[in-house]
Amino acid sequence: MRSPRSIRSGRAQKERETVVNQLIAYLMENLILDFQGDLDLDMARGFLKDDDSDAAKKLHAKLLADGDVSDMLLVLADCLRDSIRTGVNEDVMLENLKTYADS
Repeated sequence: MRSPRSIRSGRAQKERETVVNQLIAYLMENLILDFQGDLDLDMARGFLKDDDSDAAKKLHAKLLADGDVSDMLLVLADCLRDSIRTGVNEDVMLENLKTYADS
């Protein structure tokens, strides 16, 4: 049988873990994802110019319609936040770019 002292100690530990979990939840919710570098419309068009895939064509058309890459970068960063817990990789990036191009 556990002593009253060990029960109180266990309860205090769980309360501390709850506070830490609340902090972690807050930090995860307010995490900001950003891109470094100087990507502009011409640079994006250069990356896409030799790609004949439907995804590249749609993205190219969307970027031309937007007139720059700033909206794409904002939307992409916002959407990728949802993938931070599971991981951001090339496949996740491609799916998000396709979603952006289709919007």
